[in-house]
Amino acid sequence: MTDKPTLNRSLSLPLITFYGLGTIIGAGIYVLIGVVASKAGMFSPLAFLLAAFIAGFTAFSYAELTSRMPRSAGEAVYIQEAFGKRWLSSTIGWSVVAIGLVSSATIANGFVGYLGIFIQVPEWLAITCLVLTLGLIAAIGISQSVWMATIITLIEIGGLIYILVVAGDNFSQLPERIPELIPTFEISTWNGIFVGAFLAFYAFIGFEDMVNVAEEVKDAPRTLPTAIIIALVVSTILYLAIALVAVLALPINDLASSKAPLALIVEHSVESSGNTSTLFISAISLIAVINGALIQIIMASRVLYGMGNTGMAPRIFAAIHPRTQTPLLSTGLTVIAILMLALWLPLVTLAQTTSFITLAIFAVVNLSLIRLKLRTPHVPGTVHYPLWVPIMGALLSIIFLAIQSGIAT
Repeated sequence: MTDKPTLNRSLSLPLITFYGLGTIIGAGIYVLIGVVASKAGMFSPLAFLLAAFIAGFTAFSYAELTSRMPRSAGEAVYIQEAFGKRWLSSTIGWSVVAIGLVSSATIANGFVGYLGIFIQVPEWLAITCLVLTLGLIAAIGISQSVWMATIITLIEIGGLIYILVVAGDNFSQLPERIPELIPTFEISTWNGIFVGAFLAFYAFIGFEDMVNVAEEVKDAPRTLPTAIIIALVVSTILYLAIALVAVLALPINDLASSKAPLALIVEHSVESSGNTSTLFISAISLIAVINGALIQIIMASRVLYGMGNTGMAPRIFAAIHPRTQTPLLSTGLTVIAILMLALWLPLVTLAQTTSFITLAIFAVVNLSLIRLKLRTPHVPGTVHYPLWVPIMGALLSIIFLAIQSGIAT
């Protein structure tokens, strides 16, 4: 009798950190900076800062929860442990899967805009080839997939740094243009900032994906919390810098209307070798978008695996291929669902849907940690943070969700 195949615990701190950075950065700034600018205008940096503030408290909650319970299908496991309601944990688990599917479909749509700079192909063909290729990579093995994601993440971070270098002269305008970056107290102004922050919030989605590969991380109770915080801090710094240089370098209307906004920043900033530089940053942007989609596919398939393994979904989802040590069926179903969403729904709809579902999950996850901390304040051998951290995380998630739902003003 042979042992049942298991997931391969092979991810170190650097690998899981780059995994998180890859899904945060690839899924956000390369695709949505123009969309955020169309809502928040010159206050786009403030919109990103507000989104980071809201996400930050929840990131610390996830760090403590994954240290306490380093399991795949993390959110569903946390909620089941806190409330003991199978229907609630299953609902959250399926919602996390939905986020992965919709998020990856969002990124696939963003891929088309940058691809168009190099070659014109039908949108449906570009999306189909991308999603099927990434599904194949995700099925090969976790180490291979994450190593690829790590290399691409280094490239995309290098791309953001390149943009800051070539467009860095625009920062010299900052002293005289600071008044343009400070919002008035008009309701319409803050409405634009909140809508922009709601979209920018999507750019921070990714740190929670990291907990769903916990069973493939070495010394997960200590490694994962550290990786989550590092990934969020690094991405926040890069986002704020890029958002600032973007609104300083380009007219808002040009930034908002571009399907490849970062390429436009470089084109505007590098006149002497604009074409070469634009193609260079467009290539990096294309790679970044691909990376974000790959990681979302991995995440969604691992959540399906975890739910199948705990009885929250059909057991067949937990089947592991003995050679690849990956959940092939879950990966295949994930790819099919992403392809359907990417071909049917537009970019803004996908991003708004992802942010809405994520905020609802964040609220419940924070409430779960509050309940667990009241029951057991500290578990030996795990990281822990003050009780006010998940309380703030829950309140901010609920308030922000209410504002964007039109419940609050």
